[in-house]
Amino acid sequence: MKKLLTVLLLGVATAAFAEEGWTPLFNGKDFTGWTFDTLDKAAPETIWSVKDDTVVVMGKGKPNGVMRTEKSYSNYELEFQWRWPDTGGNSGCLIHCTDPRLMSVWPKSMEVQLMKDNAGDFWVIGETIEVQPEQIAKGKNNQPSRRRLNLVDGAEKPSGEWNQMRIVAKDNTVEVFVNGTLVNKGWNMSVSEGAICLQAERANIEFRNIRIKAMPAG
Repeated sequence: MKKLLTVLLLGVATAAFAEEGWTPLFNGKDFTGWTFDTLDKAAPETIWSVKDDTVVVMGKGKPNGVMRTEKSYSNYELEFQWRWPDTGGNSGCLIHCTDPRLMSVWPKSMEVQLMKDNAGDFWVIGETIEVQPEQIAKGKNNQPSRRRLNLVDGAEKPSGEWNQMRIVAKDNTVEVFVNGTLVNKGWNMSVSEGAICLQAERANIEFRNIRIKAMPAG
């Protein structure tokens, strides 16, 4: 009886998932639908693995790299959970990815930052996006850098706990929510379509429940 109840509950959950229009990007078992690119020709299996429906990225001490969707997407909501299994570090979700290796191993894209205590920043990688003037961080010689600061600090949870990221990319606009809080938004982006990448950036990080939902244009 318990087994039957479990099957029924799983069926209801799967149906509800589908009814909402969400499509999983990660099947919880393997990397079907994804490709990899790493510096120094590092074997992907030395960095990425799957355990308990979770993408495990053992990036600490390893070359930088990306796992990249085989498909391109536009006008969507993207959701996933991430956590730092140890002390935190650096990573990001790259959206609207096109030309590979425009900057080191990073493709031409727009990064939604996941770095500890900075989740939701934008980093432009060969693209442009408009934000409030005060969000444009200064770099070398006090010139504008590639970083666009987020609007809200303190939305992240401590290392070891799961965080929720929601990215709404519609036409040439992007909104970013961390644990339900709107932390950044931009408009007049120079690109509106491309692949999605998750970074391995010399830190250990885990991802799960990666899913996408199409939105109408306009």
